[in-house]
Amino acid sequence: MAGGAWKVAYADFVTAMMALFMVLWISSQDEKILIATSKYFQNPFHSPMNANSGVMPFNSNKSSTSSGKETGAEKEIDRNKQVQLTFLNSVAADFYRLLHLDENLNEKPIDVQVTTDGLRVTLFDRAKRPLFVDNTTEFTEWGTFVLQGMAWQIDRHHFQVTIDGHTRTGLTLPKEDYTPWELSADRANAARRLLVHYAVDRNLIERVTGYGDSKTLSGEPSASESNQRVTLNLTLTAKNRFKDSSLVDKPVPVIPSERDPSAP
Repeated sequence: MAGGAWKVAYADFVTAMMALFMVLWISSQDEKILIATSKYFQNPFHSPMNANSGVMPFNSNKSSTSSGKETGAEKEIDRNKQVQLTFLNSVAADFYRLLHLDENLNEKPIDVQVTTDGLRVTLFDRAKRPLFVDNTTEFTEWGTFVLQGMAWQIDRHHFQVTIDGHTRTGLTLPKEDYTPWELSADRANAARRLLVHYAVDRNLIERVTGYGDSKTLSGEPSASESNQRVTLNLTLTAKNRFKDSSLVDKPVPVIPSERDPSAP
């Protein structure tokens, strides 16, 4: 036994040296590779992109043989696009995990889409899971939980934020001169106050707007409860913006990850 102990110690030494060399190699890469590597190890088992099987992005639209005509600038744009999409989809998937949402719900209380330069997060105020107490600006326990989770993500990634409030038609409001315009604006402002309360830098919030019942969702009647919503547009700031912020051609719906069986 004693004669073979050195082999175990040597194997541990070689493993440690290999790990050291890997860390040094990764640390010498450029910023985009470092970001992609970091995001991969934060979420190794739920890759948000089918085209990405590791640290380096892969473009499935290109043939395996190079024509020799692709320029260095085109390669750089493609890499930026893949890294940015990976980052934004990873953040979007985090929203679903934080809220323990079932991806098979027909009417999800939250919808997240990747846009050209950030995320569009829509919070629905539906009867089954209301965001607000009745027709007021007071958040329910669920609404407070959602805004708290969003505040953490916004502060973590330094997104610039705009907040839009929307209502449906046919609401019964407490005062005759208190219209859906006031309610939608007050709800959007209530969302702003709660985000700031949960440590979001007030300078990250650029605009708060109420649209009343003037902007209904496509395909929904004006009285549908789906029009009762607060939309937050999260934009990458100069601190975390990639070189080309207009790389995504159209909003990409995010498929939430499966619910953690151990979650409450």
